[in-house]
Amino acid sequence: MLPRRLLFTLAFLAPSAASARIFTERGLALRGTDVVAYFTEGRLQRGRPEHAVEWEGARWLFASAANRARFLADPAAHAPAYGGFCAWAVAQGYTAPTDPAAWRVVEGRLFLNYSQAIKRRWERDIPGLIVAGDANWPRLSQNGLSQSGSGQS
Repeated sequence: MLPRRLLFTLAFLAPSAASARIFTERGLALRGTDVVAYFTEGRLQRGRPEHAVEWEGARWLFASAANRARFLADPAAHAPAYGGFCAWAVAQGYTAPTDPAAWRVVEGRLFLNYSQAIKRRWERDIPGLIVAGDANWPRLSQNGLSQSGSGQS
C-alpha cells in the first residue's frame, strides 16, 4: 500500500490534460525532455522550443533538429511506454505523473517512474511489472486517466 502522503501528493500533481493518453505538464510531454536522447545518448537531455513538434495532443521538445526528425520518422518507437505515466503505478492499476530523471530503457521501450524511489521499487520485478502494466494500460488509457491511485500495491 502506498503511504497516504504519497497518494495525497499524486492526487494534486495531475497533469494538465488528465484525459489525454500522454502525460503532460503545461502541455509538454516528459516535462520538456528530449525523448529521443534517452535512446541515442543514454541520458536525460532537455529539449528546446525551436525543435518542438505536436504529437498525440502533446508538445514534444527535442535537443536538436536531428532528434526531432528521428522522432517524426517513427514517433511510436520513441514515445514512452504508458504515455509517459509512471510504470509502477500503471502496473498497480492507476496512473501517476513522472520524473524524467527516473527512467530506464528495457528491450527498446522507455519506462518512466514517479521518482527514483518508485523506480527502485519497479526495478525489483521489471518483467512482472511490465506484464502487469501492459495488461492494465489498455483499460487505463481508454477509461480516462486518474491520477489519484487506488491505494493498492
